[in-house]
Amino acid sequence: MLAPAPREQHPTVDPTALDVPLSEMTDAYLESLQLLERMHRLMLDLVKDEFERLHRGDLTPVQAMILYNLGEAEVSAGELRSRGMYQGSNVSYNLKKLVAMGYVHHERCDMDRRSVRVRLTAEGQAVRDLVQRLFIRHAEGLAMSGVLEDPPLDQVNLQCRRIERFWTEQIRYIY
Repeated sequence: MLAPAPREQHPTVDPTALDVPLSEMTDAYLESLQLLERMHRLMLDLVKDEFERLHRGDLTPVQAMILYNLGEAEVSAGELRSRGMYQGSNVSYNLKKLVAMGYVHHERCDMDRRSVRVRLTAEGQAVRDLVQRLFIRHAEGLAMSGVLEDPPLDQVNLQCRRIERFWTEQIRYIY
């Protein structure tokens, strides 16, 4: 019988060596968790409002984001799930709906008949382009307002990727 793999230890931080007290860092981290959730909900609301403005009541914001995240790729449902945040949604259910509405094409994989590959149809690509134009409009507005400059958004993204990597490692340790 194989022994479980040893759990990798993360280096511990000596709280006395920090410029900022650990309690302040913890509070900032907890606030960032709340901000992430609120920003995700607001992003879905922005997509919903844009679709309402354009009289596009056929798609939910989550379905629109699935189309956006699918992009030019042909992927499995599992791969698609790992690309985006579909809070409180069932990706398989939404994919079936998107196929039925003609936004997504699907076909069984030749190598593994249990696996289904999906890609956008022309109608799906049109929706993806619509969402992309919305996000570009927002990016341009944020850039003109100076919001993206302090701290630079690339530094914020770097920090978010580090947190994402840490969380991913934590999940891997469970199994």
